[in-house]
Amino acid sequence: MNLAIKRIGFLVVVVGIWQLVFALGVFEDIVFPSPMKVGGALFEGFADGDFIKALGASFRHLFMGLSLAILFGTVIGVLLGKSKQSDETAGMYLIALQSIPSIVWVPLAIMLFGFSEFAVVFVVVLGGTFVMALNVRTAIHSVPPHLIRAARTMGTNGIPLFFRVEIPSSIPYFMTGLRLAWAFSWRALMAGELLSNGPGLGYSLRYAQDYARMDQVIAIIIIIGVIGAVVDQIVFSKLEKNVMKRWGLLKT
Repeated sequence: MNLAIKRIGFLVVVVGIWQLVFALGVFEDIVFPSPMKVGGALFEGFADGDFIKALGASFRHLFMGLSLAILFGTVIGVLLGKSKQSDETAGMYLIALQSIPSIVWVPLAIMLFGFSEFAVVFVVVLGGTFVMALNVRTAIHSVPPHLIRAARTMGTNGIPLFFRVEIPSSIPYFMTGLRLAWAFSWRALMAGELLSNGPGLGYSLRYAQDYARMDQVIAIIIIIGVIGAVVDQIVFSKLEKNVMKRWGLLKT
């Protein structure tokens, strides 16, 4: 309860400062709208269904892209984790690819798929695949050697060893990779949609900017931030903590 009060209090202070800056006229109204006007834009966007349609499209793009990113990232991570030669040759390039900002992939996506939804999904896939692969690779490398030795002593080798020992031991790192893949994919989604022909939150953001609707711009930014925080804290953070506790990596 105390934490919730602190967070609400901080939000009230931020909104208060926002209103004060608006009242002092530091910026023009068209550039820096009041909290009340942004609240009105939020209500208007949900009331007429525009934001709901944009959210539906964005979540569709995210589901397709993130699902593929998890699949590809897991396969690549397992390959690098199990093959020393592959890791030594391709591992460095994977780190380089992961460091590339998602917005950089947008021109390539447009050249390949045009201004279509496939281009957006392509950017999302690239945004989440590499960070997922790196975490899965780390997970495989982090399996305690004594567990592998003990399993081999009892006659478990090859594929049974992988499924019975290495995968269960890798689950905590896999969950961390899943959480990071979501975060990177969500950012990549917005980057891809900004330069798409819609629909989606990113497209709605650019559309509002083109028509100088700063109240809508800020409203959409708030929606993007709130969704990112809520999904991370309510879904992935809790899931990760539960797994960590079950594996004895966190105090209960």
